Amino acid sequence: MLLAVLSLCVLANLAPATAQAAPFGFADVANRAKELAANPYRKPDAPVPDALRELGYDQYRDIRYKTERSLWRSAKLPFELQFFHPGLYYTQPVKISEITPTGPHEIKFNPNDFDYGDNKLDTTQLKGLSFSGFRVHFPINTAKYKDEVLVFQGASYFRALGKGQKYGLSGRGLAIDTGLISGEEFPQFVEFWIVKPKPDDKELTIYGLLDSRRVAGAFRFVLKPGTETAIEVKERVFVRENVTKLGIAPLTSMYFFSENQHPNGEDYRPEVHDSDGISIHSGTGEWLWRPLVNPRRLLVTSFSMTNPLGFGLMQRDRDFNNYQDLEARYDLRPSAWIEPKGQWGAGRVELVQIPSPNETNDNIVAFWVPDNPPQVGQSLDMEYNLLWQMDKDVKPPLAWVAQTRRGRGYTRNPDGSIGFIIDFQGSALEKLPPDAKIDGVISVDGNGELLERTTYRNDVTGGWRVSLRLHRLDDNKPVEMRAYLRSEDATLSETWSYILPPG
Repeated sequence: MLLAVLSLCVLANLAPATAQAAPFGFADVANRAKELAANPYRKPDAPVPDALRELGYDQYRDIRYKTERSLWRSAKLPFELQFFHPGLYYTQPVKISEITPTGPHEIKFNPNDFDYGDNKLDTTQLKGLSFSGFRVHFPINTAKYKDEVLVFQGASYFRALGKGQKYGLSGRGLAIDTGLISGEEFPQFVEFWIVKPKPDDKELTIYGLLDSRRVAGAFRFVLKPGTETAIEVKERVFVRENVTKLGIAPLTSMYFFSENQHPNGEDYRPEVHDSDGISIHSGTGEWLWRPLVNPRRLLVTSFSMTNPLGFGLMQRDRDFNNYQDLEARYDLRPSAWIEPKGQWGAGRVELVQIPSPNETNDNIVAFWVPDNPPQVGQSLDMEYNLLWQMDKDVKPPLAWVAQTRRGRGYTRNPDGSIGFIIDFQGSALEKLPPDAKIDGVISVDGNGELLERTTYRNDVTGGWRVSLRLHRLDDNKPVEMRAYLRSEDATLSETWSYILPPG
């Protein structure tokens, strides 16, 4: 009898070591976020040595994770992870764990995993630090090399790439009070859990815990690298303190100048931007296109709708000749398209455009603002797909705006008027005979006087061109314009929606 009891005790003690742990998932992260939001905010402790904080940009970039130390490399798995060192302005700690069948296991920071280049740092003083982020590698351009396809670093920012693309705009976990005089709050991903992939996996699941003074949130990202890299996003946001404006699925980009806004100084490049417009597919089925601008002062505009079908900051111009920058390769920067899952209800797509004196600033932000955001003590669940595109950007099925050009009207005899050329392209136009009766429907708000408009075929592209000239009544106020193509019985194109900023 005693022997049987002892045997049962031994088996009981062995059971935890041999059994698999309960699966870790979104609910676990959501519980953590709910617990955080129920308590006062505590800023993460960041004991980063001054020597790292004082690094310059090039010095920080000289610190590289050793490729041979990449997580999962020795196991020859399809994905690999590399990690970012703290330093410069990346000083907030980020805890990162690997999820295996036995549960989550923290990946500890080790200075021996990094090559410090020409930096003269005492690595014995760097033990006990935390990572500042991580990146994911997967072969999308060739089977022989694992390309960098996703990066999480800095606040709630992340960037991804598809085949042949170069890093440009970023996604974010949340945007809080963006564009308000009160100032913006930047939530931060404070912890990640990454599911160890199987040998044949083509997807990678990442869980993130977000925290800030006013919100906490749980996120699940399912990365699907490819020609068009996709990220499935699921989030649950808990409100700790009142938020004036909650931005869902935010995208952040850069626009300096292009054909619809010439540079103030001399520049050999015709255009400089990561994105050239915002595209919106409304819940009614209407397609809208608003070219971006670099305003002289903050410009915030929005599009109210119910249950949007999609929106994105797009890089439609893919002709290298229109950029001429061999280093930046703006022609290869991805577009990012948000595809909502389920019913998002009533709200607005908001576009924030911030003045920028150069191309080093991300001065464009777009996001969804729900009409009924969660109040203090409440939560909000949202899901969407985020597509990183290039050769097959999402476009309207009929015709779309290919370019917008702006200049002075009557250049031989300036009269203070402003001229616009809008080129539409698409299959719906290519099939039309040259003598088709097409109207350019144009509207201008009360601060503009429409002086002239014409619509004619573009024999070079096979599309159609709308030309208009207007006079602004008050230079200190913006002018809003709309234009689209219409045949006798049908709308043929998306709607060009333009804001001419003050001044």
